[in-house]
Amino acid sequence: MANQTGRGLQAQERLSQVSDHLKASEVDISRGKEALLEKHPDDVVVTCALRTAITKGGKGGFKDTAAADLLHGAFKSLISRSGIDPSLVEDIAVGTVLAPGGGATEFRAAALAAGFPVTSAVKSLNRQCSSGLQACVDVANAIKSGMIEIGVGAGVESMSTQYGPQAVTEFSELLDSHTEAKNCKVPMGVLSEKMAKNKKIARADQDSFAAQSFQKAVEAQKKGLFDEEIVPLTVKYTDPKTDEEKTITVSRDDGVREGITAESLGKIRPAFAKDGSIHAGNASQISDGAAAVLLMKRSTALRLSQPILGKFVQASVVGVPPLLMGVGPAAAIPVVLKKTGLDKNDVDIYEINEAFASQCLFCINELGLDMKKVNPKGGAIAFGHPLGCTGARQVSTLLTELRRTKQRIGVTSMCIGTGMGMAAVWVAE
Repeated sequence: MANQTGRGLQAQERLSQVSDHLKASEVDISRGKEALLEKHPDDVVVTCALRTAITKGGKGGFKDTAAADLLHGAFKSLISRSGIDPSLVEDIAVGTVLAPGGGATEFRAAALAAGFPVTSAVKSLNRQCSSGLQACVDVANAIKSGMIEIGVGAGVESMSTQYGPQAVTEFSELLDSHTEAKNCKVPMGVLSEKMAKNKKIARADQDSFAAQSFQKAVEAQKKGLFDEEIVPLTVKYTDPKTDEEKTITVSRDDGVREGITAESLGKIRPAFAKDGSIHAGNASQISDGAAAVLLMKRSTALRLSQPILGKFVQASVVGVPPLLMGVGPAAAIPVVLKKTGLDKNDVDIYEINEAFASQCLFCINELGLDMKKVNPKGGAIAFGHPLGCTGARQVSTLLTELRRTKQRIGVTSMCIGTGMGMAAVWVAE
């Protein structure tokens, strides 16, 4: 394991060397935070960011709703809320993980049904847990390069309908014969259990972190702090007790539970090993949901009288050893901070995906982050992690909270299956 960690660090060093020789961003990194806060006509800005509620997989309000229908709802709401002429949107990128065929056909259909014209292109992409963020970054970079002027980055997942053994393919003999390649198919729960032991993350600390996530989410929900980012969707729902099909409107994250404490979580059996520390209460919930982000240049937004919520600055994506998948944010965040000339203390809010309390806690401690700055409204442990949706969902959560609290700089980040990490810097206005 030590050798694997060493190889991961060497990879980070090589990445930093490459970054030093390339123009990482249009921001003058020698001026750091000061430069980031300046406004320029060619900034890539967010003019609308929203999400559906996130509901419990197999049980919640969206359990009978197809992923493309969730995406359709997010698209319709994006068009309505932003007031954008949909014919101006040139490309749409949608992150997803479990959809058969990558969702390419039905996501294009969802865009058309939502009101985007045939001239708006659509693609789906899969970088596992960072798919939604990758979609936003792909669109932002296409705008930066001049390939398009206006685009949408989105993410969606119906884990109710598509999660399970069928989502994992068998490896060929060629891949199985290579040690590091074979490690890519070790289940994430098993990986996280091993990482927790290797990094000595105590169960008590994991349970305390998870309980705080629930408590923060409960408080935020009671105060209506999610209301601005969530768009209600009306869907069909079959009551599991009566088999009666109903029409319901879903407007709240239904995985958020009151009364969760470290002590109550301490009574739950470990899920992956008899003497393990990871269980259903300190890991992300299996969930359904969608999110969408409208991006364009600042000059375009001003010309169209679009409200500017914030801007995309820069992103990083890195590889780490597959068996240490969960350390991804600890590897990716320093890279994007270096690219932007930021110190970790310059960041006002970190949205770090809570795939597992163990890995999120390790990353926070490893980076020496102020816990008060991390997931101030709770995270995936409390309200769920619809795989392809989360990266786009974090953008709406982050920018909404930065603006509410009159803060400016935020980072979104997550670990990624098979051993990767991704992070991005955003500035609210």
